[in-house]
Amino acid sequence: MALPKWERKARTFLCVFGLFLSVYALHVELSRERNPDYRAMCDLGESVSCSKVFTSRWGRGFGLVQFFVAKDSPLNQPNSVLGIIFYTLQMGLGLSLSKKAAMFLVFSSWVSVAGSIYLASILAFVLGDFCMVCVSTYIVNFALLFTNLKRRRAMEAMKEKAG
Repeated sequence: MALPKWERKARTFLCVFGLFLSVYALHVELSRERNPDYRAMCDLGESVSCSKVFTSRWGRGFGLVQFFVAKDSPLNQPNSVLGIIFYTLQMGLGLSLSKKAAMFLVFSSWVSVAGSIYLASILAFVLGDFCMVCVSTYIVNFALLFTNLKRRRAMEAMKEKAG
């Protein structure tokens, strides 16, 4: 059973780019915590500031985890750490041709898209900021959902041909 060649290339590009964005976001957040005067490359102005977004309450645990555990709890991780885990799982599970892996890829992509929509609304309507890194991750998440849905359809079609 073989998947379309574009799928692996698209997944690799999207996951590597998502990992890069997530690692950069973590770097910015940690640098800003150590030095409040730190200015990231993505801080272009008062209303175009990724470090302002990453260090806001919504930059950790989607701003929700702190309602259930202490603000400094190990469970209240930066969103960028969640991104690193997500893109690593997407890359690794993308190597599997199992139906369960395909279903998990689609499910986790829907969760990431829901999170992206939630965080985009916080960005626009609560923080009133534009974060290039954030918006780029939202685009990557939507593209991964599209890729995963296409993958699942291709796997179903191959199963029908074989069956």
